[in-house]
Amino acid sequence: MVTFTRRDEPVGFTATSVTSLSHRPPLVSLALATTSSLVPALLAAQTLVVHLLGHDTRELAMRFAEPGADRFAPPTRWRRLETGEPLLSDAAVWLRCRIRERISAGDHWLVIAEVLDSQLERPVAPLVYHDGGYGTFHTAEPGRATESTLGSARAPSTRASTPRSTPEPAVQAAPSTPAGPAAVGTSSQARPSKQVGPSEQGGRAKPGGPSKPGGPPGRNGWPDGDLGIRSA
Repeated sequence: MVTFTRRDEPVGFTATSVTSLSHRPPLVSLALATTSSLVPALLAAQTLVVHLLGHDTRELAMRFAEPGADRFAPPTRWRRLETGEPLLSDAAVWLRCRIRERISAGDHWLVIAEVLDSQLERPVAPLVYHDGGYGTFHTAEPGRATESTLGSARAPSTRASTPRSTPEPAVQAAPSTPAGPAAVGTSSQARPSKQVGPSEQGGRAKPGGPSKPGGPPGRNGWPDGDLGIRSA
């Protein structure tokens, strides 16, 4: 979920296209349909906050996807960061970002933002959106495949919801570990796949770079291609 301000008022929406884009510098991308009423506010904003949700906050995700809803009214819990951006208190992980580029791409605006700060608030299983429904992942017993429980709650239909960033969900999640699921962003121990939940390691991102993950290394000891971004 993405939040920012419009004339000092909080605005936000549920996005399905948020993804990691670069390791150095740490960049994420997201998209918003040109028909969305939030486009003028997004084009004027300088910063935004990306929230990654836990499995127990599906109602919050559905509320921010409902057209015409007063999304920041109770029971939504939120506060302002010291820098002014609205922060959702029930998010598992949040990333404060500075917008670097806005690109008109077909019927969407593509936004590229640099991660300035990140915080793990609570280590919980991720909220996953797939095929029109919400669910989560559970870690299987050793030696058994990890199973997912998806579609346990249906999301609002595409026509009835706030314009989503892509026609099909673009965010997928990897199975969690006993210590907690991995995350997209700048976490130091993220698993190599796109995420919507918190990282295994809490706290703010530390300078100096993350530890090298397992698996076959590529150049400079990192897995080649996009896996290197996920690992970082």
